[in-house]
Amino acid sequence: MDRVTTLRGTFTPGSPDFAYLPFDVPPGTAELRVSYTYDRPPVPPGTPGNALDIGLFDSRGTELGGRGFRGWSGGARSAFFVRADEATPGYLPGPLHPGTWYIALGPYTVAPQGLSYEVTVTLTAGAAGETPEPVYPPERARGRGRAWYRGDCHLHSWHSDGRRTPAEIAALARAAGLDFLNSSDHNTNASHAHWADAAGDDLLVLLGEEVTTRNGHVLALGTEPGTFVDWRYRARDGRWARFARDIRRAGGLVVPAHPHGDCVGCGWKFGFAEADAVEVWNGAWTPDDELALAAWDARLVAAVRGGRGWLPAMGDSDAHRDPDVVGTPQTVVLADALTREAILAGLRAGRSYVAESRHVSLVFSVTADGGEEAGIGERLAVGDDTPVTVRLEVSGAPRCAVRLVTDQGVVHTGGPLPVSGSGTVEWRTSPARAAYVRAEVRHETALGPVPGAMAALTNPVFLGRVSGGWPGAAR
Repeated sequence: MDRVTTLRGTFTPGSPDFAYLPFDVPPGTAELRVSYTYDRPPVPPGTPGNALDIGLFDSRGTELGGRGFRGWSGGARSAFFVRADEATPGYLPGPLHPGTWYIALGPYTVAPQGLSYEVTVTLTAGAAGETPEPVYPPERARGRGRAWYRGDCHLHSWHSDGRRTPAEIAALARAAGLDFLNSSDHNTNASHAHWADAAGDDLLVLLGEEVTTRNGHVLALGTEPGTFVDWRYRARDGRWARFARDIRRAGGLVVPAHPHGDCVGCGWKFGFAEADAVEVWNGAWTPDDELALAAWDARLVAAVRGGRGWLPAMGDSDAHRDPDVVGTPQTVVLADALTREAILAGLRAGRSYVAESRHVSLVFSVTADGGEEAGIGERLAVGDDTPVTVRLEVSGAPRCAVRLVTDQGVVHTGGPLPVSGSGTVEWRTSPARAAYVRAEVRHETALGPVPGAMAALTNPVFLGRVSGGWPGAAR
């Protein structure tokens, strides 16, 4: 017979970020089912109402690091189940070892009246099924040798709050002209074992997580299969550096996502000392992307003037469901092959640009009069007074304007490009006048001097020699 436990309680404004409700799992349990409800009282305009996240930890405990982690659905589901052989998306199948298990509750926002909840745990006895051996996507696809590869590194499936299966996302990625993608469900690695069938010779699937803390979100990009990264901390706790190191030890990149997002908990508060890149363009171009771009450019200026490492920029769709468009935008990276190792190396080095779709392509370089040349993410190491030519070739951006930006700001504007969408812009400068140069391609705007929405942007080309060697990208 089923064993049913009901757990009730109330959160008040200012409650801790997480609470853990213990319950006992006896020997011989074959299935665990959880459902929950909470009240949603009316609130004054502009005041957040109640929102309650939920997850599960097993008898190994709730200690930070996630040893006992068995799944997380946030606020996306009102019920889930776990068995040895299967589990609700977002949760990990596996043995139901007897002992004390825990429902993890996260009061994301609490109304002034408080948040009352009821959690029902149903345990069913029986013979346990066999836990499947996980199969992960390959780390190599066919590719084109050293080439520019298009990818979207911020995507959500039905394993968190997305509405698409991995197969559906992969089909949309192929239609968007992508060569690679990165799985990044919120606070769970449960999707990792469900991407193998979606990958193929034409599509490289990287595995990761969007680590969704209360002080900002960060992509664990391209980690080893099965890697879980805990999210239960704030900036003031001083724990972030530990988990950033865990991401890199698992072979991944640390990429703060939508750092100026205005949703609750979305703004990045941990600083950028541990970052490998930063997402400056998230989904459709909006004012928070404009803020992210300006802040990133300010860090570029500080890096070149202080001789420090710099953070490459990235752009991703953050697609969850219709009408979110997979591959809008997409990061285009120069890599030696279509492999996990080569793609991550190209992203880490900043050999990349961001485009709104497969139709937009850029060729950006700086050439000295003596013939030396450097491309995106590279340094043209010539003397300060050496004349250089900056050249940008654009295709697929009809009626768009071009802006060249240096550490002095916007120094050259060109366009609009013809209706064909193709054109070339050249500009002359020297390392004495520009420590770096990067390019933006923007749509027309009806507001005069206000810059239009972005169609594409590049990482910088750096100019001039650096005593003691150029530090390059931050990591």
